[in-house]
Amino acid sequence: MLRRDFLACLAAGSASAALNGDALAYVKRKRKVPSLPHKLDRVAISTWSLRNYFRSTRKSSFSLPGPLLALLDFPEMIVHRYSVHHFEFCSAHFPSVEPAFLKELKYTLSHSHSTIVNLLVDLERWGIHATLSDSQREARLEAIDAAKTWVDIAHALGVKSVTVGPGQVDPENLTPTVESYHALSVYALAKGVQVLVENHGGFGTENPEELVRLVKLAGPGRVAALPDFANFPNELTRQNGLKLLFGYAPTLCHATGLEFGANGAETAYEFPQAMAIAETAGFRGTYSVVFDGPGDPYAGIQKTLDELLRYL
Repeated sequence: MLRRDFLACLAAGSASAALNGDALAYVKRKRKVPSLPHKLDRVAISTWSLRNYFRSTRKSSFSLPGPLLALLDFPEMIVHRYSVHHFEFCSAHFPSVEPAFLKELKYTLSHSHSTIVNLLVDLERWGIHATLSDSQREARLEAIDAAKTWVDIAHALGVKSVTVGPGQVDPENLTPTVESYHALSVYALAKGVQVLVENHGGFGTENPEELVRLVKLAGPGRVAALPDFANFPNELTRQNGLKLLFGYAPTLCHATGLEFGANGAETAYEFPQAMAIAETAGFRGTYSVVFDGPGDPYAGIQKTLDELLRYL
């Protein structure tokens, strides 16, 4: 009960009325604010899970029914369907980065009481073929400038991190890659944004030590790892790699779903073991659900979410 209401009741000599059913219903209405269960507050859902329902990333071979998605409709749909209020947006799914669109997106997020926890940046889909690891300095600078644009977008939307892939890395000479990430992270830090690097595309997958080495050289605290449960060639590498990566992953990981058995359990890899490694490492960040398997992706998201909550 609000203090002014309580005093009014006293003044009227009817404090007892504050305990009747009408007053209790009033208080409940006044106090009703959107809230998340503790477990779901640590869960996000990635737009990549529904990539085939976005025109920009739809495969020509995809034939499942369902309308195409617009990014502005994604938050409300996810909240309604899965009761998850946190998202990971892929840059490829932005139809525009103009201020007017970003303003509308911010309103949509606010209206659904939601947040974006990370932007996955794919420079190539935005026409940038240079990478942070190019041998030519001019190409690296082009990639850095393009990535900085997404840092600015993250800042405008209140997003705390961006993930930018390194491109083709020379493991024998990490210097160009390290210099690029250092420059990008210094810029991002001034905007309150952290740069993340995922074990993906061959880098940090077979040899997770390479990703850890990059983070150490570029500057822990400015650059961090984003471990993906599924992006390893075998179970031994996965377990050893996750133990390494979670030491440098304070904010986000990908809880990826691939294939599920009749009992609803992940069968492509040891999901419970991956979760145990994360929790044992003291990970207290967000688990982003990424469904990357066959079949209906909407059902796949639910199965991945159920598996995640089983061990969270």
